[in-house]
Amino acid sequence: MDIELIKTFIEVKNCRHFGKAAENLYLTQAAVSSRIRQLEQHFGVALFSRTRNNIQLTPAGERLVSYAETLLRTLRMAKQDVALTSGQVTQISIAGTPNTWDTYIHDAISKIYASQPDISLVAEILAREQITRQLLERSLDIAILFDPPKVEELKIEHLHTFELIPVSTFNQAFQSPSEVKRYIMVDWGTGFSHWHARELKEMSTPAVRTSTARIALDLMLQCGGSAYLPDVIAEPFIDQGGLYRIGGMPSFKRDIFSAFHKENDNEEKLIEIRQLLRKEQPEAPAIIGP
Repeated sequence: MDIELIKTFIEVKNCRHFGKAAENLYLTQAAVSSRIRQLEQHFGVALFSRTRNNIQLTPAGERLVSYAETLLRTLRMAKQDVALTSGQVTQISIAGTPNTWDTYIHDAISKIYASQPDISLVAEILAREQITRQLLERSLDIAILFDPPKVEELKIEHLHTFELIPVSTFNQAFQSPSEVKRYIMVDWGTGFSHWHARELKEMSTPAVRTSTARIALDLMLQCGGSAYLPDVIAEPFIDQGGLYRIGGMPSFKRDIFSAFHKENDNEEKLIEIRQLLRKEQPEAPAIIGP
């Protein structure tokens, strides 16, 4: 089977749109449709249900996703492994959920890269479900995330605790959460979501929901708004007068953890990497405003 068919299937799955998938793959829409038809003929089932402006995976397509992602990941790892130079004898893969990169790994990963010249580093941003699956498959060496999976095969280590603080571009006193203007709901994991629902019941309906602090901050600085951001990101902008701490609203302590499989062929190198991660105190990422 042509691996390009699998790549096209994953792109259509992600975009839910043949035209957008074609743009991302630098193909014509007809070529994308042809590849999907070839794949459906190969398996003998429909992989997508197609209605106007609504492309959805069929049950068969849903089942194919994990196999397709595993196949592409395995091929990518094989390519990287075969291409390793004699000076790069060990490959280590690190993945994190979007906001762990924004708040913690961004700075640490550059120092790991600089201090470990004898490794080939693979760094990715993945969803929590993908991270758990890859850790269990041992195709991922170490993960950084807020809500670590409680799985017997994995070991969890605490890395850092930071504070999420309510900030706004509007310099005014809000009498209650319901008065907060243009609220942007940032996904800080399950623990934060439960706390938010319990403690901030009166919060206005979010104008935007996002999985990354970078998107929230950029929107706030360009268009105005309010959100919960980590102190390490928000404080430089507070000092510059671009953001203001919202008085009367509580902050939230958030823990970051590392997770790795108890049995790993790269255990010696992983010990070094984990030590570097624990030593790192996150610095404010370079997020450029307008």
